[in-house]
Amino acid sequence: MPDLTGKVAVVTGTAHGIGAGIAAALEASGARVHGCDRDTVDVSDARQVADFIGGIGRVDILVNNAAITFIGDLDIPLKRHDLVMEVNLRAPLIACRTAVPGMQKRGEGAIVNVSSNAALYPHPGVMSYGISKIGLERLTVDLAKQLQPWSIAVNCFRIDVAVASEGFVANTPGVDRSTWEPCEVAAEGIMWMLSQPPTYSGRLESMYALRHREGIMASRAEVQREGPPPVTELFSGLAPLTETTFREPYPPGPEGEAR
Repeated sequence: MPDLTGKVAVVTGTAHGIGAGIAAALEASGARVHGCDRDTVDVSDARQVADFIGGIGRVDILVNNAAITFIGDLDIPLKRHDLVMEVNLRAPLIACRTAVPGMQKRGEGAIVNVSSNAALYPHPGVMSYGISKIGLERLTVDLAKQLQPWSIAVNCFRIDVAVASEGFVANTPGVDRSTWEPCEVAAEGIMWMLSQPPTYSGRLESMYALRHREGIMASRAEVQREGPPPVTELFSGLAPLTETTFREPYPPGPEGEAR
């Protein structure tokens, strides 16, 4: 675990799950952590995101973890599609725009964006979520290129191993989770990324591949999962037609609200 004593970190989506695990790991490494969640900052509101991060002052580490999922494909209500984009893609952009100037002045900094296997494979029922995550991965490599003169590392951690995050649990009621990893395992991988030198940047890391390549994130699942490795490149072609395993945890709003 890296020694981050004296560093200031911002983590979004820290109420539960992976965000809470990341915040705890950063604090254990000596960092001063500023976490936000839906009860403190509405990350769909650009002004609130900018005010929250700008009010902290110095930010050495930024972890864009907050995300939202609504079930639906082409028929998803546009209001919900827009909200997914605002939380999952626009908020990280605003957070970076706010934190980066201070990093540039100090000539150092680290940003980690948390993605998903849904970025690469067209899982049924989560089209908008997948679009937002592939956008986040593109944002990662773009910013890494732009910020390398200031030794600011920008990387992406793609969760492609089943992890018991708050959202994943909420969207899959009744599913057997014995092969799922606790959130602390994913947090370990993100901490590994933050321990690398500034030249380690622009990486789109698969959780599965990183585990096997670096020998980290040992499984803590009750049952060890067997099966083919997840895809690591954007899927091309016709994916098999399958039923979605995801369920909508959010009650419908008033008629017409989500058009």
